[in-house]
Amino acid sequence: MTDVYLTGQLVCRDSDEVAIVVQHLDRHVTLTRAEPGCVSFSVTPTGDPLVWQVDEHFSDPDAFRLHQDRVAGSIWGRATAGIERRYTIVGL
Repeated sequence: MTDVYLTGQLVCRDSDEVAIVVQHLDRHVTLTRAEPGCVSFSVTPTGDPLVWQVDEHFSDPDAFRLHQDRVAGSIWGRATAGIERRYTIVGL
């Protein structure tokens, strides 16, 4: 199987969206890293206070899709749904 890599940015419009990310990020990272097939997962601040760098590595497309499905219905997914994502995915 092919590993799947997602890289890009989570781009907040304002400090309210930043507060949403900060409020929910630790739990989101913990849950994601515990998923079967998650090789690595990080969401880190950049030099721009509104932008977060996102880097994900999953062992195969099925694990990545399961992650995406879980996130869509999670507290993180609902709370951050309106925040812009600029992602590139390789391996699907």
